[in-house]
Amino acid sequence: MIDGEGRLAVRVTPGAKVEMLEIAAGKLLAKVRAKPEDGKANQAVRDLLAAGLGLASSRVELLRGATSREKQFRIAE
Repeated sequence: MIDGEGRLAVRVTPGAKVEMLEIAAGKLLAKVRAKPEDGKANQAVRDLLAAGLGLASSRVELLRGATSREKQFRIAE
């Protein structure tokens, strides 16, 4: 799912009842409790991805999709 340049595409569901990562139809889905206001959902997704990958959240960077459900992150090594 992470391409050769460390990019990861994620479909986000903000305001979910449970926070989780899942793979469905070959896509990574992130469900977070945070509402999409003031970047709170974006930060929650960063934290969730970092925890799932065993990394510090500072190593997960949002590249595009700040206001979209379809986001792209860069995972720093």
